[in-house]
Amino acid sequence: MVEVKIRKRSACVIVLGDIGRSPRMQYHAQSLLEDNYNVDIIGYLESRPLDALTVAQPKCKIHELPPVPVTNLTPKLKLLFKAIWQTLSLLIALISIRRPNFLLVQNPPGIPTLVVCYLYCAVTRTKLAIDWHNYTYTVLALGMPGGEQNRLSRLTKRLERYFGAKAHTNFCVTQAMKRDLEHNWQIGPVTVLYDRAPSQFHPIELSQKHDLYMKLSKDYPQFMPECYADLKESGVVESTALTQKRANGSVLYKPQRQAILVSSTSWTPDEDFGILLRALKSYEAVAVDQPQVYPSLLCIITGKGPQKAHYEAEIAKLQWKKVSIITPWLELEDYPGVLASADLGVCLHLSTSGLDLPMKVVDMFGCGLPVCAYNFKCLDELVKHGENGFVFNDHDELAEQLRIWFEHFPTNPSILETRTRFGRNLQEFQSLRWRENWRQRVAPVLEAFL
Repeated sequence: MVEVKIRKRSACVIVLGDIGRSPRMQYHAQSLLEDNYNVDIIGYLESRPLDALTVAQPKCKIHELPPVPVTNLTPKLKLLFKAIWQTLSLLIALISIRRPNFLLVQNPPGIPTLVVCYLYCAVTRTKLAIDWHNYTYTVLALGMPGGEQNRLSRLTKRLERYFGAKAHTNFCVTQAMKRDLEHNWQIGPVTVLYDRAPSQFHPIELSQKHDLYMKLSKDYPQFMPECYADLKESGVVESTALTQKRANGSVLYKPQRQAILVSSTSWTPDEDFGILLRALKSYEAVAVDQPQVYPSLLCIITGKGPQKAHYEAEIAKLQWKKVSIITPWLELEDYPGVLASADLGVCLHLSTSGLDLPMKVVDMFGCGLPVCAYNFKCLDELVKHGENGFVFNDHDELAEQLRIWFEHFPTNPSILETRTRFGRNLQEFQSLRWRENWRQRVAPVLEAFL
């Protein structure tokens, strides 16, 4: 009898950040599991990861990194302490994992991640794959005096380039980044893996929207009807600010319903939320002046981040009549539903490198939601103005797009052709999902490491 040798299939996915807020790396891990790999994930557990990763024991093990202790050091010493702490905690985690065929590492942050992972791979003869989402030095430069010319930013760039070139293979999020890595950084080979929405991001039926509005109304009165008089109508058993459900199970939109605008943000300096506030202020003025033309607007801003408290304080001061804003942190299962239930999305992402793309737009497109997106140089690899969304350069352009989209809402015959074109192009986008895209672009590259 001939003994068949079964190749070991083990991978380690490394996120030197919150695993739950790193969707692309979670999708990598999920795809690896579905391809019968044993997967170790290293990262922080500040929010809940995908259920697929937590129920896959023992094939999937999550190794939680200890958070960096809060100190009273100067900013430079804080950065040094953080780097040392993360270096030691990452090394300890790597020692505890099952021996993998390869490490799949998210960048940024590249320091100390790339250094530690390269040393581990050199000692253990493990293959190193880097997934380039952006550049560490451009993100760091955003908060540094002197920007990219700051001494620490320049040092970070040199380290990122040197250790990035040590990887056995690379993935990145745009064609523009691939060209930059190959021509300016001399890094390769590089495979472009565009973000695509997984299957949970899809259009939903009106009855599902109604159920979601009912759930959200328990915490957010903006989803509750102004009065419950419609429940006295014949056959109406449930009512929200936007919908009503009849005894026969059918759900209808209310004729004068408010419109829903949704945005997802990390509340960081690379997303200027002030642009949206100024655009909404302009919309408020027009809607108050012409209430029969422009509907009330409920703006849902999701996400966590350092500037959230600041902007929530600003929002609390507003005394608007036609625009209301809520800032929930949604459960994993509710976020796709909110996107699919909205009437328009807004993306404020401003790439620090100009070479990455906002994943939130991919999620919105997966749900069939058109988007207004802040412009930067490679955005046209995802958002095509007038074809699947709008592109704006300042708050005035965004305000004008809001007025165009919501004029005589929800019918607005003047942009019927635009809505039809958007819908057709978004359906085409939805035809390729994350799993199929990953199988085509990533699986063959990683299989070669076995």
